[in-house]
Amino acid sequence: MPAVAATLGKVSGPASSAWAPLRAPTFRALWIAMLISNIGTWMQTVGAQWLLVSIPGADILVALVQTATTLPGLLLALPSGVLADIFDRRHLLIAVQLFMTTVAVAMAVATALGGMTPTLILTLTFALGSGAALTVPAFGALIPELVPRPELARASALGAVSVNLARAIGPALAGLVIAWIGVAAVFAINALSIAVFAAVLIAWRPRTTTSSEDPERFLAALRAGGRYVRHSPVTRRILVRAALFMVPASALWALLPLVASRLLGAGASGYGALMASLGVGAIVGAIVLPHLHRLLPTSLAMFVASATYAGSLLLIALWHDLVAAAVALVPAGIAWVAVLSTINAQMQLFLPVWVRARGLSAYQVVIFGGQALGALLWGTVATHAGVASAFAIAGAVMLLGAATIRLLPLFDTRHFDRNPTVYWPEPHLELEPEPKTGPVLVIVTYRVEPANEAAFVEALAQVGEGRRRTGATQWQLYRQGEHPWTFVEVFQVPSWGEHIRQHYHRATGFEVEAERRAYALAVTAPEVAHLLPAGARAGHAVPAGAPSER
Repeated sequence: MPAVAATLGKVSGPASSAWAPLRAPTFRALWIAMLISNIGTWMQTVGAQWLLVSIPGADILVALVQTATTLPGLLLALPSGVLADIFDRRHLLIAVQLFMTTVAVAMAVATALGGMTPTLILTLTFALGSGAALTVPAFGALIPELVPRPELARASALGAVSVNLARAIGPALAGLVIAWIGVAAVFAINALSIAVFAAVLIAWRPRTTTSSEDPERFLAALRAGGRYVRHSPVTRRILVRAALFMVPASALWALLPLVASRLLGAGASGYGALMASLGVGAIVGAIVLPHLHRLLPTSLAMFVASATYAGSLLLIALWHDLVAAAVALVPAGIAWVAVLSTINAQMQLFLPVWVRARGLSAYQVVIFGGQALGALLWGTVATHAGVASAFAIAGAVMLLGAATIRLLPLFDTRHFDRNPTVYWPEPHLELEPEPKTGPVLVIVTYRVEPANEAAFVEALAQVGEGRRRTGATQWQLYRQGEHPWTFVEVFQVPSWGEHIRQHYHRATGFEVEAERRAYALAVTAPEVAHLLPAGARAGHAVPAGAPSER
């Protein structure tokens, strides 16, 4: 497989189609391997749900399969994002795939020997979900390194194609395998598919780059990622839109086996056909998505897709016919991929490289958490009010969420400068503190003309958000009582090493532009002072590899 062993490469030139990112050999090889793994995952989900669909308490147990699959994404997302940012992502992915292969083999063996119980199904499914939770941010953070920035949206859509092509193939194939051989064979195929992805990762030999930057410590990196999301209005807005879609949308995935068996009277093959309809719609959605974005603004496209998905939920609640349900699920698949591909691409376009996996892990919290909690919610509603009522209520909630798009529209992140930029002057201190010295208080003094006061204060508020995104735990702007047009910005950073990261690794063109607007309103260049703890010991102020002059 020469494409697998290819070095990490990018293609250049304008993207001519939705499939353009596949011209990059490494991306193509990993995409095919992920497709195979996704097919196995969907087969495993169908097998696990079908083992439970005919036993007492099936309403909640079937929904809990999705909860067990996705809940680890809620519990492990942030730690997995930190691991993907501070360790080699390829090595992390290989270790996780080998763990998942072992779990999948255990599922196959236990089922073949007749020892599979509902508790064991949910436990092993939770273990596989934990592996997926560790995989998603690491793999997602690699994508911007595999394809050029202008093709990120298409690469994200191709990721959705992989998932949904697998959704079209996996359930249908699982239905056939269950009918002909049994559920144990489905679990064995899933183990093989994960092993294929692991093999491709092992065969891939990326061009290694040596970084002189010391890796962040786990807890410090976890806190830094949390601060970034908390103080990034763009990231927060994307996550809100994802939650408003995902919670009601999860009803479809959680309860579709019950729709097939109870509302439609279909067997495993009928359930597979319904899932295939969703997958076909998703593939169509990925193909038409570039054209949709050219025709409609992003927020309007999100509204149309959400309303379409809601309509499919309502049709299934009212129209109990297998063929009609299969037809209604095609636009639901189109809407699903349109919404999630758009949101995922916005996250990848906006997040800077230093915190990309941690930002994607926050997105994973919303997606997996919304699915897990939503599945439990809609399973409970179905138990007390019926499956049809659960779908009708979910459709209504989806419409209400879509209606908020005017109040909470998505930002256009395509033109934001996310390239890392060294903008601050190099700090020159008489005392050379150690990296762990802290906390560090940074004081920046500005002198402003009275006419520019209001504009300056507003501009510095945006600068303050940038300081907190890149490492500051506290930030405040003061003015001197003795000199009213002298303003003093004060922010605190946990350590000197963290402040050095602000200087050389974390600021992007987006933050720099905000600072330039503020500095342009000052009369003179700002004066900077660094306050260290009184007992600070001498060390090295600037890490190896940081710029020594400007």
